[in-house]
Amino acid sequence: MMENRSLFAVLSLCFALSACGAKSGASVTASKAEASSPWPPTDSTLSGMPIYESFSQLAPIFQYENDTTYVINFWATWCKPCVEELPYFIEQSKALQGEPVRFILVSLDFPNQVSSRLLPFVEERSIQPLVAVLLDGKYNDWIDQVSPEWGGAIPATLIYKGGQRHFLGQAVHSREELQEAIGTVYRP
Repeated sequence: MMENRSLFAVLSLCFALSACGAKSGASVTASKAEASSPWPPTDSTLSGMPIYESFSQLAPIFQYENDTTYVINFWATWCKPCVEELPYFIEQSKALQGEPVRFILVSLDFPNQVSSRLLPFVEERSIQPLVAVLLDGKYNDWIDQVSPEWGGAIPATLIYKGGQRHFLGQAVHSREELQEAIGTVYRP
């Protein structure tokens, strides 16, 4: 019951902040993402970042059947290897701009740190791939839906196009390593 109250408080704060006109950098990114394929509806956003209370709300992004390759990275600001690999995702997303490749960074930050830690982190670094927030802490209920290979540790990345999937259960250590992993699915 206490968890539900905390979650409700965080979501209420997120809604209030987004209604007050938070910075627009992430909003532009969300708009670009929505233009390329239907984005799952959400109950709230924070400065343009969609916030998903449960994995089932976000699940449609793992089922798109189109000509786009999706690079979906699970990360958090408190995860040192996640933060260390993030620049490679940003660089590679810029390098593939205009190509049918879409980068989505799914934050697993703690609900009580979304406003105080995640938002400033994203804004200070002007992160351009779409950042979505997943608050569903019942990881064991949904990680197999992302990939049966996933043991639950982050960072973790799923790269897919239709039925072709490649899963990385550890951090990448260079842009070239990420580019090679994307190349297992995306072939221009």
